[in-house]
Amino acid sequence: MGRILKNIGARQNKVKTKLFSPLAIRDVTIKNRIGLSPMLTYAAEHGFMSDWHFAHYAKFALGGAGLIMIESTKADPRGCTTPRDPGLWKDDFIPAIAKIAQFAKSQGATVGIQLGHSGRKARNSVPWEGRLPLGPEQKGVDHGEEWELIAPSAIAAGVKSQVPHELSVTEIHELIETFGQAVLRAEKAGLDIVEVHGAHGYLVHQFCSEHANQRTDAYGGSFNNRMRFALELIEHVRFLWPQGKPLFYRISAVDEQGWSIEDSVKLCRELKLKGVDMIDCSSGGMSEGSVMASASRPGFGYQVPYAQQIRAEAGIMTQAVGLIIHADQAEKILRQGQADMVAIGREMLNNPHWAFDAANKLGDESAFKTIPANYSYWLEKRAGSGFGKNTSTWAAGISQT
Repeated sequence: MGRILKNIGARQNKVKTKLFSPLAIRDVTIKNRIGLSPMLTYAAEHGFMSDWHFAHYAKFALGGAGLIMIESTKADPRGCTTPRDPGLWKDDFIPAIAKIAQFAKSQGATVGIQLGHSGRKARNSVPWEGRLPLGPEQKGVDHGEEWELIAPSAIAAGVKSQVPHELSVTEIHELIETFGQAVLRAEKAGLDIVEVHGAHGYLVHQFCSEHANQRTDAYGGSFNNRMRFALELIEHVRFLWPQGKPLFYRISAVDEQGWSIEDSVKLCRELKLKGVDMIDCSSGGMSEGSVMASASRPGFGYQVPYAQQIRAEAGIMTQAVGLIIHADQAEKILRQGQADMVAIGREMLNNPHWAFDAANKLGDESAFKTIPANYSYWLEKRAGSGFGKNTSTWAAGISQT
């Protein structure tokens, strides 16, 4: 009887958390504030997603994430970071993406896709093969076409990289339309959200950067001119993307080549006016180095202050990313108003059921509703036997239970 009363009391003490409260954006309601951060998996073949991608994304939907953001998918084959990037530059890619979206949505998740273009940072080997620049002998991803590097200016990404072709104004306009066609395909695939990748030293970020963009026409020079490509791109995407569906923008809030948080605030104010609903706040990528590999290692939530400042000063919703690992950490970020959502990346690879684990640890009343009944029935039954906090994600080993 004592154990029964104890279990009943535990159930009565369940709480409502900010992390597991829904978030309505336009006509879309995300069931909780947890997003899967878009992470390239370098598993596509000639731009096509496969059963590997289906299995990859399905497990996060089953694990309770509110938003599944499909990895950076390229609107233009020239924009692939590696030969293994997925694409959305032709209709043939739609069925595989639609299959992922349909399943994830059947599990209650909202599904988005990040559309990107690597610009001068395209045409590299995959990371575990060194992510080294590949020469012009490397043929294109789609059908063995010539793989041309393009950028706002004819400036190489690094000492080992080749000098890209500087886009003409006509080519810039054509590229914006290329993104527009990818957006229409995203709608056909049944996706709920589109995120434009404007971070990490890729093409949109290159246009914004005074270091990478040294044009003297309407798309270069002054700050307003350097913003022009991003704003025209967003304006076109917003026009084509259904008005009831949210539009996100990933930003490098600061970078290593002079872009500041104040610059990001200015840009985000303009992005909001053009119809962006949420800023996904990352950083860096304009140099060849990685913050994760630097001598001064980043700490927990090292990018959260960027999300907080952009949210406060640009008056727009933000998503915080970067070493958000623990449930109480994520809850605190939201409670303190530093962001409206958190995006979990590598920690979700470590634990695809991070959302359920977080709900359980926070004592949220919806913990066992976070995952399918096929799982929750058995896990709740085991928790009722006194083993709810003796799982592998609570302790390092049996000696600590």
